[in-house]
Amino acid sequence: MTTQEPSTTSSVTTSTSTSTSTSTAGDSDSRRGSNRMKHSALAAGAALAVVVSVAASAPGAGAAPAAAPTKPKLRLVSALDSVTTERFDDSTGVYVDLGTYITVDDMALEFKATRKSYNDPVVAEQIIRKGTKAEVKKLPAGLVKDFQGLSGFLDVSYKNAAGVEVGKSKSTFCPNSASGRIRPDGPSTSHFPEGCSWNPFTLGGVWGVEKGWASNVSSYDERDSLDLPIGEYTAKVSVAKKYRDLFGMPNDQLNIKVSVVKGTNGGEDPEGGGVGRSAHSSAHGGGHGAHGAHGAPGAQPSAMHSSHGPGGRGADMPTIPAFPNALIDLGTAHHLGDGVGHTDGSRVAPALKAAGQRPTGRAGVPANVPKPDLRSLPAWDIAITDGEDGDVAGKDYLAFSANVWNAGPSPLVVDGFRQRGKDLMDAYQYFYDANGKQVGYTPTGTMEWDPRIGHEHWHFTDFASYRLLSADKTKEVRSGKEAFCLANTDAIDMTVKNANWHPRNTDLSTACGEKSALSVREVLDVGSGDTYTQYRPGQSFDVTGLPNGTYYIEVIANPAKRLKETNLNNNVALRKVILGGTEGARTVTVPPHDLIDAK
Repeated sequence: MTTQEPSTTSSVTTSTSTSTSTSTAGDSDSRRGSNRMKHSALAAGAALAVVVSVAASAPGAGAAPAAAPTKPKLRLVSALDSVTTERFDDSTGVYVDLGTYITVDDMALEFKATRKSYNDPVVAEQIIRKGTKAEVKKLPAGLVKDFQGLSGFLDVSYKNAAGVEVGKSKSTFCPNSASGRIRPDGPSTSHFPEGCSWNPFTLGGVWGVEKGWASNVSSYDERDSLDLPIGEYTAKVSVAKKYRDLFGMPNDQLNIKVSVVKGTNGGEDPEGGGVGRSAHSSAHGGGHGAHGAHGAPGAQPSAMHSSHGPGGRGADMPTIPAFPNALIDLGTAHHLGDGVGHTDGSRVAPALKAAGQRPTGRAGVPANVPKPDLRSLPAWDIAITDGEDGDVAGKDYLAFSANVWNAGPSPLVVDGFRQRGKDLMDAYQYFYDANGKQVGYTPTGTMEWDPRIGHEHWHFTDFASYRLLSADKTKEVRSGKEAFCLANTDAIDMTVKNANWHPRNTDLSTACGEKSALSVREVLDVGSGDTYTQYRPGQSFDVTGLPNGTYYIEVIANPAKRLKETNLNNNVALRKVILGGTEGARTVTVPPHDLIDAK
């Protein structure tokens, strides 16, 4: 567990953490790391170091000392003169990783992006640090539209062998797609966060490239794939003039040969996304095409957690009759954890009363100790489906994504201790002072082993709850999702106090433990959120037979209020939806949430 308190200068928030985020793919739980983060091409960093040389020469005898730099020095470079990508028979286009980078020297390139509320646009500032002082420059309006980076940064034009332009694109630049240093004396690690957030309800972001580092700018979106037939092309790459003027960059023009060849994998796209992959793109991040699956920088979508949408992922549902699709009065809906053989966190095992079974150290919650602040985001990625494998056939389901995040100032730390011989753990919440020293703990329910296919890890019960409310909010349908494995899938606001820019447990396999575990620690770090996509059986709302009209998807953090927080008044978020259509052909309309028009 790593905590940190950013230093501030001239209203600038920074992080001092240099820990490295580690994640091992492998679990396919129903969350979507709607981090939706663009990661860097790690392997290409070595090639970049070969083609980029930054000479550092000392002034000659008697020469005046060089003036201190006043801004970062940016250049556009390429690691390769030519690339090859495969096109498959059933693909809609190709993705070309051109191996282009922005190198940064003289001083770090740093930005902070925030919005006051979902009714306010994103405002971005460049931070120029000079010793202990910082100069803040607000970026011109229109350059930053969301938290994915600098929009319209890179211009790419493709011409065929005859010199005719056959395609062009504009790319958003995520400075956090760091690939590594460009010279031996550059900083050994980057203290900036990894990747830019794709979550539509992100509130704050920090972006940056260390001095002496480079950042990959060959980002892509598979929805905007290039429809290039098999053949030879030349890609002309340059930084948009508005950014060259803003940052004082030279007008570097790169010409890269592109060969599109026939795919050799039996006519099928190996990634299953309908877009060919370049031959050297295995080090490239999953990007948006992975539908937000989260994982280590450079991990491929297939190695991350499952994306949303229809597709068999094994039985993962409570007993269907426990979740009737009819709207019922609030407070009377049947709870997944009720009944013999289930746990919902409401009961603390008698063994906890025995002193020998308690964790060592001080029990209780000290006065004025820092606590987490769990907050819900409005639902998104909302769609009508006909269910998943294990759902009742012939019914209509309302699926969605939901996120609960931690606004701090302290991480949520929950440890589970196994009851002897049982697939059940007694859970405790831990508390830390400003120096990171453990100063208290309190029982907070249970963790249970989930043996279902696609899970197979320990779930902490009652972290969140989802309901579909009637228009007057007096009746509800409950989702079957009532237990969670906590992981830091999304960077929601890296500008809050003590935000950890390098959270450690960013995927399920590192966060949720093995069946044989004696104890498990699950953490939701400050600034990060945990996204689950409710597409698994029993989790989405059964809307068969519900009247057409207005409803609200309600996301509740800490529903039983067993977790200790700084604020319990911001735990509920609502998203309006309008059901229409007929049985078997239901529709859903999702109005914008303030300025956020994300269905």
